[in-house]
Amino acid sequence: MKKFQIDQSFWELFPEAQVNVLVLHDVDNHIKNTQHSEAVLKQAETKAAQFLTEDNFSDNPIVQSWRQTYQQFKKKKGARASIEALLKRVDQGKGVGAINPLVDLYNSISLQYGVPVGAEDLSTIKGDIHLGKAKGGEAFYPLGDDENEPALPEEIIYYDDEGAICRCLNWRDGKRTMLTEDSSDVIMFMEATNDIQKERLDDATQALKTLINTEMGVEGTMYQVVQNAPIITFDEK
Repeated sequence: MKKFQIDQSFWELFPEAQVNVLVLHDVDNHIKNTQHSEAVLKQAETKAAQFLTEDNFSDNPIVQSWRQTYQQFKKKKGARASIEALLKRVDQGKGVGAINPLVDLYNSISLQYGVPVGAEDLSTIKGDIHLGKAKGGEAFYPLGDDENEPALPEEIIYYDDEGAICRCLNWRDGKRTMLTEDSSDVIMFMEATNDIQKERLDDATQALKTLINTEMGVEGTMYQVVQNAPIITFDEK
């Protein structure tokens, strides 16, 4: 059995927060139909227009909400919520490219519901998973980079016994635990730090669970993590 725990240091900043977790086993994440993934993402980009109602991108309420969240903890310059990064691509007309089936599915749900989503390969996790303030210096090798970029003191990170898994909530994922085509046991995180952000969280998680079951034939298990229930236990395999 493995645990995911949100530390007290996190709740002191975000007492109203909720993190939904989806655990998947026996996934076949190999790329089979890129055109289908691209079509799913294109449809999601069209639905994301509901969150892009202001002429100035930074004035959109969802962007403002997450920027306020990120102002409450130490972070690397330029760090933004993953949902902002996706919406910015849509706003600029760049679109969101296909990566691999699971990433494409969770990006599509993130766009449709305006909720940050991240995922890690459970086979690469060392010990239990935590979300909380970094002590500083936790090892982190970002995607596409061979140099260590350790976490800053009091930065909010996902971490395990070996170091940081994802920095600044779902801002940037690490190479060590990233999803690949060979990932078969997976944990997904969907975040909300206040009551307004929580309005779409449960619907988004259920939609992702249903979509993965429909597209990949995998029945995931959902969990809610809140301040009065900050720990969940789940099967590794």
